[in-house]
Amino acid sequence: MNDMTYLREVNEAIQAGERSLRSLRQAEAALNSAGNWGLLDILSGKNGGLISGLFKHSKMSDAQHYIEQAKMDLSRFENELRDVQDLNYLNVEISGFLTFADFFFDGLISDLFVQSRISDAKRQVNEAIYRVETVLGQLRTIHH
Repeated sequence: MNDMTYLREVNEAIQAGERSLRSLRQAEAALNSAGNWGLLDILSGKNGGLISGLFKHSKMSDAQHYIEQAKMDLSRFENELRDVQDLNYLNVEISGFLTFADFFFDGLISDLFVQSRISDAKRQVNEAIYRVETVLGQLRTIHH
C-alpha cells in the first residue's frame, strides 16, 4: 500500500470514528435525559409521575435509537480500522465496542430497575466514547 492510499485509509477511519462518536454522544445525551426524567418519575410517586413517565419513556426510546445507530457506526469504524490495523501501537480492542446495550427496555418491572439499567447503559456508552476517542487520537497522530 502506497503512502497516499494509506493516508486515505487513515482518513476514512477517522471519519468513521467521528460518526461513531457523534451517535454515541447523542445516545449519552438521551440516556442522561431519560435518567433525569426517571428520577423525577420516582420522586413524583404514583399520582404525579404520569407526565414524567411519558417523557422518560420517550427519552428511553430516543436512546435506544441512538444506540442502534452507534452500533452500526461502530461496526463501520471497525471495518475501516482493519485497513490500518497493521500498526503495532494501534492496539485498542475494537470488538469490545459492539458488546454494549443489547438493550435494556424489555420487560421492565420497576422504576428503580429502569434507573439501574439506564445507569448501566450510560456507563457502557461512556466507555465506548473513551475507546473511540483513544483510537481517533492515535489515528490523528498518524494522519498529521
